[in-house]
Amino acid sequence: MTDLDLRPLPLDVAIARMPGADPDLPLPDYRSIGAAGLDLAANLPFEIRADGLTLASMERHLVPTGLAIALPPGMEGQVRPRSGLALRQGLTLINSPGTIDSDYRGEILLPMINLGQEAVTIAHGDRVAQLVVAAVAQVVWHVVEGLGETQRGTSGFGSTGVSRGSTA
Repeated sequence: MTDLDLRPLPLDVAIARMPGADPDLPLPDYRSIGAAGLDLAANLPFEIRADGLTLASMERHLVPTGLAIALPPGMEGQVRPRSGLALRQGLTLINSPGTIDSDYRGEILLPMINLGQEAVTIAHGDRVAQLVVAAVAQVVWHVVEGLGETQRGTSGFGSTGVSRGSTA
């Protein structure tokens, strides 16, 4: 099997830069042949591009990407944190994953929070989140008197046991 065998089918998605966005920043891209997420970069307002955006511990800020997309019907965008930033600096997204609906045409904005102990500065162009595009189905409810039986049944939180080495 080669890397080319790992490449999924392409999906054509329209993308536009917002007014004032930096045209020199690259469009979101995959960093490896098998990557599920496209990296999203911070496209900071012109007046703070030189200094960056500093988030103190526990501070939140809506970070612009300067991009808007038109997803096809039946698709959604899932905006997720980058694991390295979360681990090393505590930088993550408040609502993770965030959802971009197929009928949304506004700018992709990233509600970021610094969960670390130290202040973190986001530089203009830093890759700070990732976008996963996935198929979705819309539910049509069918009301019934009862649901079929399963081995698990109605057992909820923690009912499947704790695996060795886990603290959850």
